[in-house]
Amino acid sequence: MFEKVLIANRGEIAVRIIKACQEMSIKTVAVYSNVDKKAPHVQLADESISLGDPTPIESYLNILKIIEFAQDAGADAIHPGYGFLAENPDFAQACKSKDIKFIGPNPDVISLMGDKIAAKKTMEKAGVPVIPGYHGKNQDNTSLVKEGMKIGFPLLVKAAAGGGGKGIRIVHNEDVLEESIEGAKRESKSSFGNDTVFLEKYIEKPRHIEFQILADEHGNIIHLFERECSVQRRHQKIIEETPSPIINPELREKMGNTAIKAAKAVNYYNAGTVEFMVDGELNFFFMEMNTRLQVEHPITEMTTGIDLAKWQLKIANGMKLTLKQNDIFQRGHAIECRIYAENPSKGFLPSIGTIEKVEFPTGPNIRNDTGIFAGMEITPYYDPMLSKIVVSSENREESINKMIWALSKYVVLGVTTNISFLQKVISHKEFRKGNITTHFIDNYFKDWAISKEGLPITAIIALAVYDSIHSRTQEIVRYKESDPHSPWKHVGRWRIGAEE
Repeated sequence: MFEKVLIANRGEIAVRIIKACQEMSIKTVAVYSNVDKKAPHVQLADESISLGDPTPIESYLNILKIIEFAQDAGADAIHPGYGFLAENPDFAQACKSKDIKFIGPNPDVISLMGDKIAAKKTMEKAGVPVIPGYHGKNQDNTSLVKEGMKIGFPLLVKAAAGGGGKGIRIVHNEDVLEESIEGAKRESKSSFGNDTVFLEKYIEKPRHIEFQILADEHGNIIHLFERECSVQRRHQKIIEETPSPIINPELREKMGNTAIKAAKAVNYYNAGTVEFMVDGELNFFFMEMNTRLQVEHPITEMTTGIDLAKWQLKIANGMKLTLKQNDIFQRGHAIECRIYAENPSKGFLPSIGTIEKVEFPTGPNIRNDTGIFAGMEITPYYDPMLSKIVVSSENREESINKMIWALSKYVVLGVTTNISFLQKVISHKEFRKGNITTHFIDNYFKDWAISKEGLPITAIIALAVYDSIHSRTQEIVRYKESDPHSPWKHVGRWRIGAEE
């Protein structure tokens, strides 16, 4: 097994990977920017190296610097986590050229699946169903408008190199088609350095369902069932669950086998996710393949008992899969909510500031994946996701109730979060019924405002207690400093009821 792994990431995913390495007696190296100096992943790792400047391009996206630090630290492998360099083929190739194992798939596969047009063409050839559309090379507006008219409305304009909901436009009529194409191109160019787009038929009542796969470097591939990720804001997931409330055993088997077929078509290895769009008639179509560990991987771990992060390390080290498809079962139901520093009442605008207090819910089958702490500064440099809370129970209804309770006990003070918003979404009668699509937020919470709901009572109490203690402490300090006859000047440290 590897002796030392550098984690080229930050936050909760860096903590997650470090803990997996520790369980396997692998030493870890954390990298951090100036604003992350006191972050949990830095404190948890065996070694840590400063990346300096917090801007992403100078820190967590700096390939040359990270490779150099890995060599200096004697790391024999790098885990990219997700985001940043996780799906960057140049980074994977740079690791390979320096004889450092990249914990992920082959650079060529990352490159192929990163090009949404090439990926869809590859899947079509392999017999995997794809959404009808135009994936051609002609990128002038006139040609794209012409192809869009052939497809019909509504349709989607999507960035070929896209991700995270960027470079996507829904077009309902001819009048705004060219304008939408230009807008998607501009956003794609700004976000990914590539303005290539493609067009797809827009699926009515779409549900976003993905299959987790594991594949070793010896040709063995399995799937670990599905995750429903339909509840999204700005095309980004905020709530995930498994199993999906609409997938029956026959469809699950068919989609799982299709996911394996997709992975085999590109000789995939390590952990990955094949993502599908499912329409109202339960027809499914290939969307894309994520060549990394997903944010929502914990719900799969909770229901299967399989540690995906540890298997990533094992596979990267050349081990064969000992898991067989017929040996894998799901037990119960799991839900994940992503906690963001953002304001849902203001279009999910990111929130910055200093976290004054944090309280995590605890209890049976409650998991917190986090990288935050009281006193941590939330900056505009990185994605505003703070942590993930995951619950599991015997069935979906019990899991929903457990999540509602857990969110009511989750306290983050100092920055605005989406915790109250998530509570309302999970509690909604249509969510409880499983009647969800990727438009759920727009349909039911478009005008939601936190001011109407107020803070949870637990947050109000916590804030009041914090303010009281903070004020009392400051009052005592001022008294001690200003009055030479103060009794506090003449007694020792011991106090009744005080923590020593």
